Amino acid sequence: MKVLEGMLKADGLKLAIVVSRFNEFITNKLLGGAEDAIRRTGGSLDDVTLTWVPGAFEIPLAAKKLAESGKYDAVIALGAVIRGATPHFEYVCAEAAKGVAQASMGSGVPVAFGILTTE
Repeated sequence: MKVLEGMLKADGLKLAIVVSRFNEFITNKLLGGAEDAIRRTGGSLDDVTLTWVPGAFEIPLAAKKLAESGKYDAVIALGAVIRGATPHFEYVCAEAAKGVAQASMGSGVPVAFGILTTE
């Protein structure tokens, strides 16, 4: 059997991170975790471009533009959507997930999905 498996190495990679400002008390922690993971796998934060967007709904467009720029080996999408009393939660979660997947598939650049959808 042939097994294809990625390596957990970030050294030499140019990365972009897109983070939503909404629910910043959570997204700041997600950003800190991403930065820590990059450092622990040999990457340098000097090779990272950080982009802030208003909310999770805006993440896919920013991720798409960054992925299509040709400047990055991968993009990391970080956000947090918390359920409220309206169906808005369902729309935002579904569109953010679909948009991030489309950004990756359309560009051929990996876009990691780090958007929490919580109660």
